[in-house]
Amino acid sequence: MGLPLKMLLFACVGTTMEVVFTALADAAKTRSSRLMGYSYVWMPPIYALIPVFFSLLHPLLEGVILPLRVGVYTVILMSVELLSGLALRRLLGEAPWEPAYRGKRWALAGLVRLDFAPAWFLACLVFERLYVSL
Repeated sequence: MGLPLKMLLFACVGTTMEVVFTALADAAKTRSSRLMGYSYVWMPPIYALIPVFFSLLHPLLEGVILPLRVGVYTVILMSVELLSGLALRRLLGEAPWEPAYRGKRWALAGLVRLDFAPAWFLACLVFERLYVSL
């Protein structure tokens, strides 16, 4: 599968996982069974970058034990979230997810939630399995 198709697939998978995550998080917080999740139009292009990063990093980390390897992916993915948030803040005046993150205890610059690291770890595990299977 060529890189453009991989990018499209990762954009779809990443956005879908985000919608499911936000639906479950909202259900846990509000006790609602609606399971209404959401994402932002800005997210698919960001998720589309994942196979680009994997093409560079996976060959370097292939021999590293799984938890450490996925931990590295998690740090990089959260760094991309921060950098893309900063870029969107500059472009739009505010990153789309910034209002939801602002004021949270573990929020970094209102753009990254460090308490979401375990969820990102699981997402990176899924992303790696998907990347390797293609």
